[in-house]
Amino acid sequence: MYKTALFLGVLLLVSTLSFGQSRLSPDGVKLERTLQMINGLYVDDVEPSRLTEVAIRAMLLELDPHSSYLNKDEVKAMNEPLQGNFDGIGISFNMLTDTLYVMEVISGGPSQKVGLLPGDKIIYVNDSLIAGVKKDNQDVIKMLRGPKGTTVDVRVLRRGTPQLLDFRIVRDKIPIYSIDAKYMVDQHTGYIRLSRFGISSSEEFLAAEKELKTKGMKNLILDLTGNGGGILQTASDIVDEFLGAGKLVVYTEGKNQPRYDLRTTSAGSFEQGNLVVLVDEGSASASEIVAGAVQDWDRGVVVGRRTFGKGLVQRQLPLPDGTMIRLTVARYYTPTGRSIQKPYEEGNIDEYNRDFSNRLQHGEMLHADSIRFPDSLKFKTLVNERTVYGGGGIMPDFFVPIDTNAVTQLHRNLVGRGIVNKLAIAEVDRNRSRLLRSYPHVQKFKSDYRIPESMITRMKEMVKEEKMEWNDEQFRKSEQFLKLQLKALMARDLFDSSAYFVIINDENDIFREGLRILSNPNVYNELLNGSLPVSRK
Repeated sequence: MYKTALFLGVLLLVSTLSFGQSRLSPDGVKLERTLQMINGLYVDDVEPSRLTEVAIRAMLLELDPHSSYLNKDEVKAMNEPLQGNFDGIGISFNMLTDTLYVMEVISGGPSQKVGLLPGDKIIYVNDSLIAGVKKDNQDVIKMLRGPKGTTVDVRVLRRGTPQLLDFRIVRDKIPIYSIDAKYMVDQHTGYIRLSRFGISSSEEFLAAEKELKTKGMKNLILDLTGNGGGILQTASDIVDEFLGAGKLVVYTEGKNQPRYDLRTTSAGSFEQGNLVVLVDEGSASASEIVAGAVQDWDRGVVVGRRTFGKGLVQRQLPLPDGTMIRLTVARYYTPTGRSIQKPYEEGNIDEYNRDFSNRLQHGEMLHADSIRFPDSLKFKTLVNERTVYGGGGIMPDFFVPIDTNAVTQLHRNLVGRGIVNKLAIAEVDRNRSRLLRSYPHVQKFKSDYRIPESMITRMKEMVKEEKMEWNDEQFRKSEQFLKLQLKALMARDLFDSSAYFVIINDENDIFREGLRILSNPNVYNELLNGSLPVSRK
């Protein structure tokens, strides 16, 4: 009956946030009685611990999309995307309605190299169906993880792509870093790409900022696109660099949680330079806190597309047997009082996860003026009194539409089967010494190197070896970006992860618009004053 007692403790925790209560509510008695009757009367043997977990998960599923139950193994694995190293394929995922959703692709890991993306749904692992078959997180982890150098094949359903995509992933030691890239874009403009808000992220950010300042940085592009969030305090520490002391960064509040304000604590080292923050539909949670604070205080210009809209605060509540509940206890609000959380219907997680597709269908990803905000969701910034919007996510100051024609099916297949990455690695392995002699630094490589025709010939041979179909028309359409991607992958292998973004950002529309705004003080200031339109025409 130990698990029964645990189950009742969970019920008390949900209603009172205290294990000290000794009397059950009527609902608690009802649930206890149900479990007792199952144990005592059911026709077959039952496992009370399994029933307990099923009941807890079902209860939390009815609350919101982010409250969850974690068993012992899940508790152990919970913080791996934020700290440490492990062998695997390099993703963070969540099992929702019996489907594995890729939540994050770890920078530099095997999955990123073959082209897995956040939002992908893994349907098969090594020909075993894992979708719709009630596998829990640990079942899937055991299938995906394995010793470095071993291979796993996955089949993926990607939004906007009707057929499944095949990926062959070689497991590796997964590096966990927060800064994907840091470099000087021009004489006075620095670029920092932050992939998560982990335990060491603020220290990494400060070190990157200091390094770029020594190289002449006066203005900064902070890239939070695809950043799924992380630790609240880390987000606050980074905002601290941009605002003066005592400024409200974010506040949380819930029915059973009094308002809690998080404010800047000291003078930051980047309070004066011009700042652009890049965001998109993959920027969530802590990313939205940073973007919202920068926007509300008119400290910088937010560029990109509306962010994810994850503004629910989870409190980690340990249970006596080493398991844990992550229970939503409050909501995040920006300094102007905007709720970050997008709307959701209790228990309807499928619809919640179709938000990206719904945005595409409604035209929001293509046209800023397709988004309609009621007057009740309009707020004024705290310095310049510009109009900003609540209702879920952070709406950027300058909107950049998604390019739906950027990648063809041939390109997706080349990336998904690992051909693009293998080709780039093989070219560097064969010619590393010669390449480094000819291109001793990334800027020389960027300006002078051209993808040789021999690589394209080899690409066609690899397509035949993989029994894939080659399409000349699709290749011509994708050729420019495909060659840029090959070049960027080679640069990462030759130099470092920053080199990849030095090259690939040339075709990143959000980055290019951010740089254009930052390079024109008049445009930058007019956007901060609310006197320019918010979209690229």
